Amino acid sequence: MNYNPENPLIIQSDLTVLVEVNSPKYEAARDRLVRFAELEKSPEHIHTYRVNPLSLWNAAAAGITTEEIITTLETYGKYDIPQNVGVEIREAMSRYGKVYLDKEDDALILSSEDPLIILEICRQKTVQPYIEKRLDAHRISVLPLYRGHLKQALTRIGFPVKDRAGYLKGRTLKFRHRQIALSGNSFALRDYQREAVDIFHAGGGPDGGSGTVVLPCGAGKTIVGMAAMDILQCETLILTTNITASRQWKAELIDKTSLTDGQIGEYSGERKEIRPITIATYNILTYRRSREEDFPHFGIFNQGNWGLIIYDEVHLLPAPVFRFTAELQSRRRLGLTATLVREDGLETDVFSLIGPKRYDVPWRELESSGWIATAECCEIRLPLPQDKRLSYAIADRRAKFRIASENADKIHLVKHLLKKHKGDQILVIGQYIRQVEYMARELDAPLIMGKTPTEDRDHLYEAFRKGKIKILVVSKVANFAVDLPDASVAIQLSGTYGSRQEEAQRLGRILRPKSDGSLAHFYTLVTRDTREQEFARNRQTFLTEQGYRYTIRDADDVFEEA
Repeated sequence: MNYNPENPLIIQSDLTVLVEVNSPKYEAARDRLVRFAELEKSPEHIHTYRVNPLSLWNAAAAGITTEEIITTLETYGKYDIPQNVGVEIREAMSRYGKVYLDKEDDALILSSEDPLIILEICRQKTVQPYIEKRLDAHRISVLPLYRGHLKQALTRIGFPVKDRAGYLKGRTLKFRHRQIALSGNSFALRDYQREAVDIFHAGGGPDGGSGTVVLPCGAGKTIVGMAAMDILQCETLILTTNITASRQWKAELIDKTSLTDGQIGEYSGERKEIRPITIATYNILTYRRSREEDFPHFGIFNQGNWGLIIYDEVHLLPAPVFRFTAELQSRRRLGLTATLVREDGLETDVFSLIGPKRYDVPWRELESSGWIATAECCEIRLPLPQDKRLSYAIADRRAKFRIASENADKIHLVKHLLKKHKGDQILVIGQYIRQVEYMARELDAPLIMGKTPTEDRDHLYEAFRKGKIKILVVSKVANFAVDLPDASVAIQLSGTYGSRQEEAQRLGRILRPKSDGSLAHFYTLVTRDTREQEFARNRQTFLTEQGYRYTIRDADDVFEEA
């Protein structure tokens, strides 16, 4: 057996990969490993990744070959790769592209060069409702309405479909990008943004037109979406997380393209405008009066002749929207996200219905190029107050987490950190309304939460951008798609259990490059030896996955600093 002590990877027969953090080759190995494996655990010295079919199919869709994967494992492996690992990787990778969807006249045809695969598919009960008839040993006629449902079902049984059936062009909408934005700044796509769009578009052929682009917050996902619109020159539906995000999309489009205010509509709880470019919120799409009723606003998908649908923050796409997306497979679909991790486990549905991962770039790679700010991530642990120990001891697991998260002693740490970063633009972020209201009063700082009117939110965000407000306290409503380019410090009071996707969004609030090149600081305040600390380990996993060093410090040591 070969043994390379300096190599960081230990590949195991169950397709887990252990990674030694202290190895000199750690960073190089990690940057290649994350392209086809998912990080599961990240304690101090040994991180655990898992190679699974979905991670391999996404890699295959992004153009990574089986040979590249095996070479990475061999190059950085401490020991020889177990024989079964190579076999299982090759088998999983080979399944991507074994089944095709094509359009022949008005018919949708599922085909495979292997007749036994077609036979197996025909015998699957979950697939049978979508089959019209078997044409021959290699081909099946499929009901066009069920194009998405079929892809979902086939992915779940291990046959990811390569969809080559093409897309409707949609109604043409002519516009152009400005070289000088209305704001007066020069505008051009960065190399990685252009590459992402070109891979998504694939020259307009059937191999492109659907899929997800993964870029960190602050790296210009909105610009990628705008560039896709520019290539396609068609009417577009954009789905966003909230009204603030919708209006930021509109402002960016007007600033950087020839599109006018009258060509861009907002479809939200406040307005119902259908225009050539329509920007809708997930909240309005999933609104219904009762569980028994249908979703009245889903009609928007058919109210325009859309040639492209953009799903902003696709990792937050509500489950009901997947249902309708399954019936929208004839429209081009672009998902934008900072992380494909979903807390509901529906990553497979993103793959089959929105499309596979087409483009991904390591956060640290963009950081080293200066496209996003360099960030330092620090968890500060403090004890539970004495007067809360009894209530914590007798509480159930859910209540334990809240008691620890709302630790009132966190205010002293916040005030100390504010003093340390005096003059910086600082966000204080919390999960619980009572907690953020208390913090805002104690800090004499403005507060944004769910019930804050949109107009007031926009006013406060603008004042923060201009530096008129230095400290802003926000609830989780500010997690998503809020453009605060000058925020340089984020202090996380509490979070949604172990949500990795939330960690990505909150870190992203401070990653836009600073005009003076200064560091960004991300602090997480955690109550020691509690449920909150347990969940913090999972949130930390995301930061580690992106290559950030995550330091853990004791509150007493922090207070001793000048």
